[in-house]
Order: sequence, then C-alpha cells, then structure tokens
Amino acid sequence: MTVRRSGPLMYLAHAAVWFYVLLLLVPIYYLVVSAFKNNVGILSAPFSPFTGLELGNFGKAMSNASLGPGLVNQAYVTVAANALTLALAVPAAFALARTRGRVGAVIERVFALGFLVPGFAALVPTVMLSIMMGLFHMREFLIVFLPASALPLSVILLTQAMRAIPRDLEESAVLDGAGAWQLLRSVYFPLSVPTLTVVLILNFLSFWNEYFFALVITGPDTAVRTAQVALPTLSMANASQYGVLAAGIVITLVPVYVLYVFFADKMERAVLAGALKG
Repeated sequence: MTVRRSGPLMYLAHAAVWFYVLLLLVPIYYLVVSAFKNNVGILSAPFSPFTGLELGNFGKAMSNASLGPGLVNQAYVTVAANALTLALAVPAAFALARTRGRVGAVIERVFALGFLVPGFAALVPTVMLSIMMGLFHMREFLIVFLPASALPLSVILLTQAMRAIPRDLEESAVLDGAGAWQLLRSVYFPLSVPTLTVVLILNFLSFWNEYFFALVITGPDTAVRTAQVALPTLSMANASQYGVLAAGIVITLVPVYVLYVFFADKMERAVLAGALKG
C-alpha cells in the first residue's frame, strides 16, 4: 500500500498546523514585547518591539510583588513535592507491575479512583488536616499534600511502563542473585527513565502552576507564599501598569520554558516509544 505524501489535503494539513502555531506564538510574542514597554507603547503600537521601551518593568515586578522570595518558595515546593512523588510512585509502580494476581488489579483501580475526586472537594479536610498537623500557613504542608494529587497518574503511567519490560531481564537478574531493591535499581528504574521524564515534567507543571491550595495554605505572608500567589498582587498594586504585569507573568513562565528546553526531546521520545508499543 502506497501512502501519498503530497496533494491538496497534505498542503491543507500543513497550512492548518502552521496557522495553529501562529495562534500560539502571537499571544506569547505580545506578552514578551509588552513586558519591555510602557502603557503608551502597549496601547499605541502593541506589536512593535521598539515603541515605548521601559526596561525597569522586571525590577518593579520583582519588588512590588516580592517575586524573588515567591520564586524561591515556588522552586522549593515544586522540587521537594516532585521528589516525594517519585519516591512514592516508583516503588508502588514496581510492586504493581510485578503483581499478577487480583489484589494488584484492585490496588491499581484504587489509584485510578483518584481521578474522580475533584480538587476543591478536598479543600476543607485539607485545611483541617494542616491545622491539626501544625503546618497551616507553612510551605512544608504543600510538599506533603501535592504528591497526593499527582500519585494516581504517576503510578498508573509508571506501572504500564514497567509492565512493558521483558520478564526475561528480571529472571536473569534474579539468577544472578538480585533482590527486589536491586531489581528496581538496576533493571526497572533505568528502563523506565523515559516515562519517569514524562511524569517529572507533568508533575512539575502541575506543582509550579498550583494556585488555589497554595493561596489557602500559605496565606498572604510574603515569606512563605509562592510566586503564583504573589503574582496577582501586581494587579492590585500596578493596575494601570500593564508592562509591569506582563513582566511578572514572563518571570513566572521562564522556569517552565527552561525545563521544556532541557527535557523536550526526552519527553517526545518517551511519547513516541509508548505509541509504537501501543
């Protein structure tokens, strides 16, 4: 069977893809350009990068909203919560992947039930739990709480990846005297790195962009609040300074972009490998 690689439909598909890319790039370009301009430049020439230049917007955004401490808190919570999620999800997925009985299937379905619980439904119990633990208005409670929302997807993705590993490799390692932890460290973990990368990026995006629970748990204290909680304060202190608002948004987007630059190729390979296996 010969697949046609050219023709009207192919050109139409390419045009649609480039149009969609343009739709994504235009608002990003507008946001970045606005971050370096004053109100006059933004309103009179919104897409011109040379009209109304204002290089102090980033400094004002950092000082007016205390984004510096907010970014540090955001990074602390995101990295620690991500590490805790992987520390819990990897052994759980390893155990489920090696279980062939009915108990393993039931436990896996229990993890899947986590998708059915909306986040806002757990707000009151979460606040009460943080107060009982003495961690209300503390970043450490977010580190403990956020993995709970990420474990269902993390465990299911890693379980499927580990199940795809040939049993022959495990049997060979067992014959060489490998125990359970050595199997995980030497066989399952290295071969699951592509899926681990996907889980890492997805959880990073989720934790970094967390606002609702971060607002309720950490509160307004600038010493513990995250960047996502600090960012809306710019709209109150600088309501008429659109360039400062744009600069603040750009500052919070930079870490996500840097992470994507470093891990995009690995994530794409992992998704492609999963598609080929499927």
